[in-house]
Amino acid sequence: MTKQNDKTNYTYILQCADGTFYCGWTNDLAKRHAAHNAGTASKYTAPRRPVEIVYTEQFATKQEAMSREYQIKQLTRQEKIDLIRNGPPNMKISLS
Repeated sequence: MTKQNDKTNYTYILQCADGTFYCGWTNDLAKRHAAHNAGTASKYTAPRRPVEIVYTEQFATKQEAMSREYQIKQLTRQEKIDLIRNGPPNMKISLS
C-alpha cells in the first residue's frame, strides 16, 4: 500500500538580484524561499540574493512538480518571461 501524499508540491521561478531566473520545486514554498535568501538552498542563488518568487504552479505529486521544473528549465529566457507574465497557455483566464 502506498502512502498518500498530503502535501502540495510546487514548481517555482525565482528572480535573483542580478535579474536572472532560477527554477526549482518544493513542498514547502515559504521554507524554500527563506533558504534561498539565507544562501543555503542553492549554489546558484547564494551569490545572487535577495531572490523573489515570481511564479508558482501547484501539483499533487513530487513527480509532477519535478517534471514541470525540467520543462521550464528547457525554456528560453523570453519564454520564461512570457510564462511569468501570462501563465501557462492552458491556464489563461478571460475576464470578459
